[in-house]
Amino acid sequence: MLERSEILEPPALAPRPGSRNAPDEGGGPVRVLLVEDDPGDALLVQELLSETDLDVELDRAMSVREALPRLHRADCVLLDLALPDSFGLDGLRALLSADGDVAVVVLTGLSDRSRGALAVASGAQDYLIKAEVDASSLGRSVRYAIERRRADIATRRLFEANLRRGANDRIQRGLLPRPLLRSGDLEVATVYRPGGGGDVLGGDFYDAVELEDGTLRAVIGDVCGHGPDEAALGVSLRIAWRTLVLAGTLHDLVLPALDNVLVAERQQEETFVTVCDITVRPDRRSAAVRLAGHPPPLLVQPAPVSWPDLVPGPPLGVLPGETWAVAETPLTGPWAVLLYTDGLIEGRRRDSAERLGVEGLTERLRTGGLGVDGWEAGLEATLAWAEEEHGGPLPDDVALMLVSGAAGAAGEAGAPR
Repeated sequence: MLERSEILEPPALAPRPGSRNAPDEGGGPVRVLLVEDDPGDALLVQELLSETDLDVELDRAMSVREALPRLHRADCVLLDLALPDSFGLDGLRALLSADGDVAVVVLTGLSDRSRGALAVASGAQDYLIKAEVDASSLGRSVRYAIERRRADIATRRLFEANLRRGANDRIQRGLLPRPLLRSGDLEVATVYRPGGGGDVLGGDFYDAVELEDGTLRAVIGDVCGHGPDEAALGVSLRIAWRTLVLAGTLHDLVLPALDNVLVAERQQEETFVTVCDITVRPDRRSAAVRLAGHPPPLLVQPAPVSWPDLVPGPPLGVLPGETWAVAETPLTGPWAVLLYTDGLIEGRRRDSAERLGVEGLTERLRTGGLGVDGWEAGLEATLAWAEEEHGGPLPDDVALMLVSGAAGAAGEAGAPR
């Protein structure tokens, strides 16, 4: 132990906003938390820090227990391994468990060199021998510890971002598949945007399948909530829907079967899913809609209007044994139908409590058009309009799907079952 008999207690630091700063970033003083129960050693560290070229704010705790609540306001912790409430590396493990982003430099005695090396292997950035430390080595160790910790954090976050991006890509392929079309007279355009302008997918999904008899089936859905669990459930439901359709399930029975899948797969009983399910006849002269708590589709051509005579039913997962009514309407000339999730219309107008709403979307399509530069460009422009009206990225995920064709283009192959 160093020969010091007096200690000048530095004042406790007040919380300061912002993230931890490296010494050379110009972000204010370096905040050092000294965890040392011996007054003489604590005074020596204080004097040595004052002789370095660092602008230091020093706080002191006399035990690990005192140090834990102060970690969030420290750039670097100087930790004595011989404390009254910890043995060996227990104190280091406790600090790193409480805040894995803090830089820790271990202070140890001559006889503890091996323990210092072990501390570095356990997560400390450096170790110093008390009897050998001077102002130069202490300042350099604090500076490098913070720099290395920042580099470690940046590397970890990059790795996590790459993992998340890879997972999102896999989920996106499940949520947002390629339409399965057999005829050249049909076109499907899609756009998807995660909520908040981020990269974390939610539970919005869509799909489109043309059957062998020429019937076009399309669906768009929205799992309540946002995150990986909702995204995984959305993938399950989208795959289940395509499987039911390709297996020849009667159209009236697809949503009840999908409801059963949801009840079996959901993690929480209160989870529900909204769905818009469309069937276009093989002759392309009419289409039927089944709506389960979802925003109504819009007939974009010949003129933008909400789907007529809709009888909305409850979302999936709400009422056991529910069936959903069908609303059929004729299609004339070149036609296009827009399906979307409620993230598009539930954004609020800038500086107002008013939501964009179905009426606002319909009016936008009437005045701004949709297919002038191609359907996909039109969907992107519609989404950009909603974000502009909202004043930034929309808070919820948004999925848009437009299906288009020409009445009579596929002949009179029959009617959907």
